[in-house]
Amino acid sequence: MPTPFEVTGHHDAAPPAGQNSWVPGRGPRRDIKVVESDPRWPGDFTWLAQRITNALGQRALLVEHVGSTSVPGLAAKPVIDIDLIVADPADEQDWLPPLETAGFELVIREPWWHEHRVVVFGSPRCNVHVFGPQSPEPVRHRIFRDWLRQHPDDLALYSAAKVAAASDSVAAGEHVTEYNARKEPVIRAIYDRAFRATGLL
Repeated sequence: MPTPFEVTGHHDAAPPAGQNSWVPGRGPRRDIKVVESDPRWPGDFTWLAQRITNALGQRALLVEHVGSTSVPGLAAKPVIDIDLIVADPADEQDWLPPLETAGFELVIREPWWHEHRVVVFGSPRCNVHVFGPQSPEPVRHRIFRDWLRQHPDDLALYSAAKVAAASDSVAAGEHVTEYNARKEPVIRAIYDRAFRATGLL
């Protein structure tokens, strides 16, 4: 398990000089659209999670709904975020071919950042974040999700930040990476409140 220090640290995911997170032929999207919370999203996650577990069996150590679509009432891009824990994300031959057979596609590979990988699916759209058991990121994701579910003021704050970031990014012709950067100060402030409340800071 990751330490409290690892969980509460805001880790930089930027690639080292000369390296790219995106696999050849893929890159960040510019179709940034934030919509009202959709009651169908939990069902979309259930369907995707079953597809993942059917493909991987016991190699899927954890499949969890995270991100904005996992928080009722929160505005979000209509893309289901999923954390998938496998024994070793770097051992792609163990887990990636079964997911590709099931229709998922690898789009991001970040060995410098917790061996993070992302696979996507066409419909319903999703980002499956692949991590190992020692990564702090899935722990952070669950803390953030659960905090927003229980704190309507921060849910409203984050929802407004997302809508504003999407509007500003679209107006500026930016892609989703820049949209994420616009939200980052609000995200970190909410994280810090959640960490202090849970005794991690």
